[in-house]
Amino acid sequence: MPLFLSKSFLFLPTRPFSSISNFTSYMMSSFSPPKPKTRLRGVVFDMDGTLTVPVIDFPAMYRAVLGEDEYKRVKAENPTGIDILHHIESWSPDLQRHAYQTIADFERQGLDRLQIMPGTAQLCGFLDSKKIRRGLITRNIKEAVDLFHNRFGITFSPALSREFRPYKPDPGPLLHICSTWEVQPNEVMMVGDSLKDDVACGKRAGAFTCLLDETGRYSADDFTKSNLQPDFRVSSLTEVLSILEANFDLIP
Repeated sequence: MPLFLSKSFLFLPTRPFSSISNFTSYMMSSFSPPKPKTRLRGVVFDMDGTLTVPVIDFPAMYRAVLGEDEYKRVKAENPTGIDILHHIESWSPDLQRHAYQTIADFERQGLDRLQIMPGTAQLCGFLDSKKIRRGLITRNIKEAVDLFHNRFGITFSPALSREFRPYKPDPGPLLHICSTWEVQPNEVMMVGDSLKDDVACGKRAGAFTCLLDETGRYSADDFTKSNLQPDFRVSSLTEVLSILEANFDLIP
């Protein structure tokens, strides 16, 4: 017969306990207080493809910089994505200048079509309500960051563009933001849509990581090959809000 206590709704299993100690262990495991959540004091975001809808034709940009044959070779060697900025660092100064100009031209073309990602305003409003800091790290130019701030009226600080060196996936930008905020990296989450840039940057800095994967672009095999496993994976920014509420104590 199951045991119960009046109207307290305290139900115990029908299987008898072999000893008082077993009963005590059951009671402690069943009614022990939940484990405390980890403190989170700030969230750092990527911009292109995370806070803004992807508008840059990256394959076309890579072809314009590398040429068709070199693009195919580099793509085959980097299945999780081409790091064009690091790739051209070994080029001669003249070739680098031409490459940077080509990249900047593609980026400026995208400025006219700049759109905010659905869920951005809601998520930022939630962070504001909790007084949680928010920063931005992008490999795009400062002009794009300034336009984002002005057009959508949402400000991130610090907001580090490509002009800040070293850039992602080096942990330097994220560690700089943590230092500016006077917080520890393990009190911060990095949110972005790139496994090789955003998740790698967050992991190397010692922060929590959240991969925004709207289209299911990444597979478990990608995580294994890259040795990069995000702490969280979402298909929209609205899911980030739920993750923050469920897993962290949001304390500024």
